[in-house]
Amino acid sequence: MEFGTKVLHAVNKVCPKTGALTNPIYQTTTYVQDGPGEHKGYEYSRTGNPTRDVLEQTLAALESANHGLAFASGLAAIDTVMNLLGAGDHVICSDDVYAGTFRLFERVKAKNNISFSWVDMTCPGAIEAALRENTKMIWCESPTNPLLKLVDIQALATIARSNNCLLVVDNTFMTPYFQKPLLLGADIVVHSVTKYLNGHSDVIGGALLTNDTDLYKQLKFLQNAIGAVPGAFDCWLVTRGLKTLHVRMQQHEYNAKKIAHYLERHPLIKRVIYPGLESHPQHALAKKQMTGFGGMMTFDVDTDLDGIKLFLKNLHYFSLAESLGCVESLIELPAIMTHAALPASERIKLGITDGLVRLSVGIEDCADLMADLDQALSSIACNYCAAQRVDQQSLCGS
Repeated sequence: MEFGTKVLHAVNKVCPKTGALTNPIYQTTTYVQDGPGEHKGYEYSRTGNPTRDVLEQTLAALESANHGLAFASGLAAIDTVMNLLGAGDHVICSDDVYAGTFRLFERVKAKNNISFSWVDMTCPGAIEAALRENTKMIWCESPTNPLLKLVDIQALATIARSNNCLLVVDNTFMTPYFQKPLLLGADIVVHSVTKYLNGHSDVIGGALLTNDTDLYKQLKFLQNAIGAVPGAFDCWLVTRGLKTLHVRMQQHEYNAKKIAHYLERHPLIKRVIYPGLESHPQHALAKKQMTGFGGMMTFDVDTDLDGIKLFLKNLHYFSLAESLGCVESLIELPAIMTHAALPASERIKLGITDGLVRLSVGIEDCADLMADLDQALSSIACNYCAAQRVDQQSLCGS
């Protein structure tokens, strides 16, 4: 069964009683039992809910996983994974991750005597050098947020297995449509369901996928014990969003490729980071382990912070907002917005400058998006030309 068919038919079944094509929303907290302990598979909706079951099973099918678990947010899912660890354990983590992950690890989990080594996983030997006797987990994003560095997941899985570590991969940017880390050897896949999987800017959610039944049982226990589960309506909304995941991801990528090439040629853009560009240092790895390049990119604008702010304010179709992966195009400044939780020294070390802009390219008409970027960049060209004493026509072009 191909992806587009699987997302519609792998789990969704016509109701035998009513003929309803869409799975119902079981908006209930509890379930009547025939006798003490005599229930129909459900006791309390924190523990299990039929609408949540459909979402979890659908996510598992798409990620080629045996088991799926849904959570109230991506960070709730991440926190649940971290509760597999105990005091004295050590984690090796990508140095460039979502700032919320960094904040959770360094400012919450570190208090439980869990230590973290932040490693550039694109550097050969860096992971092996960071290994300790108490290393229990390797955590990575691929691509990373916001610098879109790629990790060789298959190579990382080999290292993890050789050292009895769990390999956890945050697959939010790529989704199972473009990348399947479990098939590359990962033990657990994490998603912020808020982003591409739901895709419509109306649900906060998270998910964990695994093929390991023992791991699933531990995570299922933690899901119930901690209780950070999504409500039935949120689960239904995400399941509905998933039905168009494949066509949305195709359009996200189509638009992103064109915009990346356009920006790479623009004289006001110093660099563009997008895995689909041949200029990306890991473009070959992207082609090897991914089936597409996604809709996320970052770029540096050759102007000061005031110029950046002018550029952002002049956009019409790119909304200045945090989050990503929705049908609408979003733009943000990581140093001030999504990654402000990172210490300034860390941002500078990673290359998250005040001029670094992150784009989540939506599914609008690409010509409109490119025209919007063009006019917004033109709005700062006058300032640039005055400072650099160059011909404005050569910058504005259009």
